[in-house]
Amino acid sequence: MLKKTLATASMMMVMAASNAGAKDVLHHLSISEAEKTEVVRQSLGGDVKFYWANQKHPAVKETIGTYTTSKRTNGFAKSPEESCPRALASALIAFQDRARNSGANAVIDLKSNVKNNEEASAVEYSCLVGSIMVNVALKGTVVKIAK
Repeated sequence: MLKKTLATASMMMVMAASNAGAKDVLHHLSISEAEKTEVVRQSLGGDVKFYWANQKHPAVKETIGTYTTSKRTNGFAKSPEESCPRALASALIAFQDRARNSGANAVIDLKSNVKNNEEASAVEYSCLVGSIMVNVALKGTVVKIAK
């Protein structure tokens, strides 16, 4: 029993040491591919429209405000293509809820905002991948647009 406990403790220390030196890696992933995933499709109601940086959108009738969100999810033993869309869905849900609560119907000029470093793209979002967690941070403007 003692040998088994020592072996388990040793393995945990090796894993902790290897993770301690691991660095977060910034991935740029396809927005359109993420939007096709089940987790993103099922998370959004469709009543709030999302327009990424530089995408054309209907005329803005009222600007509610510009906000940020940062959402994390478990990325342990998962590829970025599997875990990052889940964090993206959480970030978009936060914007969707903010829009709904303020009577808005869109979020425009969405940008990645990992570690307050804005990256404007209409085709890619940024996802910070660590040894255990992944993070998607976004910045966008909540608005009421003409229908």
